[in-house]
Amino acid sequence: MSSPSSSSDPAAAATAINKKLHDALPPAVADKIHLPESAAEAKEEAKAAVSAGAAQVRSLVAGGFGGVCAVVVGHPFDLVKVRLQTAEKGVYSSAIDVVRKSIARDGLRRGLYAGVSAPLVGVTPMFAVSFWGYDLGKSIVRSTYNLAPDASLSIAQISAAGFFSAIPMTAITAPFERVKVILQVQGQKPLAPGEKPKYAGASDVVRQLYRSGGVRSVFRGSAATLARDGPGSAAYFAAYEYIKKALTPRDPVTGEASGKLSLGAVTLAGAGAGIAMWIPVFPIDTVKSRLQTAEGNVTIGGVVRGLYKAGGYRAFFPGIGPALARAAPANAATFLGVELAHQAMNKTFG
Repeated sequence: MSSPSSSSDPAAAATAINKKLHDALPPAVADKIHLPESAAEAKEEAKAAVSAGAAQVRSLVAGGFGGVCAVVVGHPFDLVKVRLQTAEKGVYSSAIDVVRKSIARDGLRRGLYAGVSAPLVGVTPMFAVSFWGYDLGKSIVRSTYNLAPDASLSIAQISAAGFFSAIPMTAITAPFERVKVILQVQGQKPLAPGEKPKYAGASDVVRQLYRSGGVRSVFRGSAATLARDGPGSAAYFAAYEYIKKALTPRDPVTGEASGKLSLGAVTLAGAGAGIAMWIPVFPIDTVKSRLQTAEGNVTIGGVVRGLYKAGGYRAFFPGIGPALARAAPANAATFLGVELAHQAMNKTFG
C-alpha cells in the first residue's frame, strides 16, 4: 500500500526511493540508477534521452552512407584479394594478372564488380551497425570509467569501443561475406560451352546454401569473421582517432585544439585506419575466405593446417597487396562519406 507521501508528493517519494537505492546498492551501481525528483529534472532527462537516440540514428545513417562509398571505391580491390586467396597455385601470377584475366573473361563491369550486389545490399546495415556500435561502445567505456559524455578517451579505451562495434556487426557481416566470396570465386572458374554458373546471383546463393545446410551453412565463418573484425575494428578506430588527433590544428602556446579538422585530413585519417585494420588480421581473413568458399564440411583448424601444408606462412598472405591497396581509398571514402553525412544532417536538422 502506498504511503501518504508517495501519493501526495511524487518528488518526495522519488527522493526517498533514491536514498534507499543509494544505501542498499554499491556506489558504482547506485550512481547509474536515479529517479527524477522534480518535473524539471524529468523533462531534462527526457530531453537527454531523445538527444542520445537522435545521435544514434545519425550514426546509423552516416555509417550506412560511408559503407556505400567504401563498396563503390573498394570492391574491385576486394575481388582481386579474394581470388588470390582462394585460387589454386599457378592460376594467377599476380594481382595485375587477376585484373587482366577477369576483364578479358567478363568485361570491365562484370569482371571487376562480380559479387558486388551482396555487399551493396548488406553494406548499409553493416557499416551503419559498425559506427552505431562504435558510438555505443564509447558510451559503455565512458560509463564504466565514470567519464563525462564529452570526455576524450585513451587509445586503449577507443580500441575497446572499436572491438565492441564488431560484435553486433558480425551477425550481418558473416552471411553477406559468405555470399560475396562465393560469387567472387565462382567468377574465376571457366565454364564449358553451354554450361551455366552454379549460382545465378546473391539470392540464389542464400537459397542453395540454406537448402543444403540450413542457417548454419549460411552463417559459416561467423567465428572467423568475429576473430578478424574484433581486433581489426579495434585497430581501425584507434588509428583513425590517433591520426585525427595528430592532424587537428592546435594553438602553439596552449596546445589546445584551435580549429576543425579539414575534409582532407579526415580522408587521410580514414586511409591510415584502413591500412592499420588489415595488417594484424590478414591471415585470419585468408582463413575466413577459404572456410567460406570450401565445399563440404570443413573446420577452421583444417583450413589452417591445409594452408600451412601448401605453402607455409606465406600461404596466409596471398592478396595482401590488393587488400592494402584497397584499404586506403576505400576507408578514406568511408570516413569522408560519414563526415559529409553528419555535416548534411547537422545542417538539415540542427
